[in-house]
Amino acid sequence: MKRINIASFVLAMLFAVPALAGGGWPQPKGGGYFKLSQWWVIADQHFTGTGGLDPNVTQAIWNTSLYGEYGITDRLTGIVYFPFFSRTYFNNLVSGTTGEVLVPGEAINGLGDTDLSLKYGLLNKGGFALSTTLTFGLPLGNPSGGTAGNLQTGDGEFNQLLQFDLGKSFSYGELPAYANVYAGFNNRTQGFSDEIRFGVETGVQLLDSRLLVLVRAFGVQSLQNGTLTAENSTSIFANNSEHFTIAPEVAWQFNDKWGVSASYSKAVSGRIIFANPAYSAGVYVKL
Repeated sequence: MKRINIASFVLAMLFAVPALAGGGWPQPKGGGYFKLSQWWVIADQHFTGTGGLDPNVTQAIWNTSLYGEYGITDRLTGIVYFPFFSRTYFNNLVSGTTGEVLVPGEAINGLGDTDLSLKYGLLNKGGFALSTTLTFGLPLGNPSGGTAGNLQTGDGEFNQLLQFDLGKSFSYGELPAYANVYAGFNNRTQGFSDEIRFGVETGVQLLDSRLLVLVRAFGVQSLQNGTLTAENSTSIFANNSEHFTIAPEVAWQFNDKWGVSASYSKAVSGRIIFANPAYSAGVYVKL
């Protein structure tokens, strides 16, 4: 059975989770943004190593996570992403001619890989906000679960991501709006290739700022400089995976503190990555 990679798609989504916070704006001192969310993808097809589409045995991953930002100072913000429950599985592989189960399905549950970050505001003037963020990816997930070791909630490597965000607040007619662009370099270990990450995001507030509608486009480009063998690079958290993803999101603000959000993400192109859409839903509170 072919093993399919979802690592870069998952990681990109992890960094996209705080769409209602983050960007070029650090939290003010004592301010915060905290979110409980569910993210999942169920896939029966994938992008191959050459960018084509192939079917696969239905596989899925579900992440239940806590995300938080807290303003240590007006310029320095601490950030944590903690998937405290991660479930991954694949269905039975069944013969199309005899109906015989060739490979029985399996599932594992556990922690997911966790991100700890520090964001520092470099500039906040004239509606522009420039910041830099250093993220440490902690390998708390299981890199080799299941009978064949091909069920994973983490990749087993410690990575460091340095990212720069530039945001701009403005008005679209009489509506508050914003835009943000980012670029980053992800240094990976344990033989994985390093990565370039990039993205753009824009949103507008409607209905007296109760409703936020936004869209993101982001991607991951491998530098193809890893040392993993071909066998290792076809595991779930594979080496040299790439994608370009479009992700609209909506959020409803109940009051000054509480709100809910939901998003849809689809990789429009990629290599060694699921081709099916991913979804997320969550509830958040702002200090």
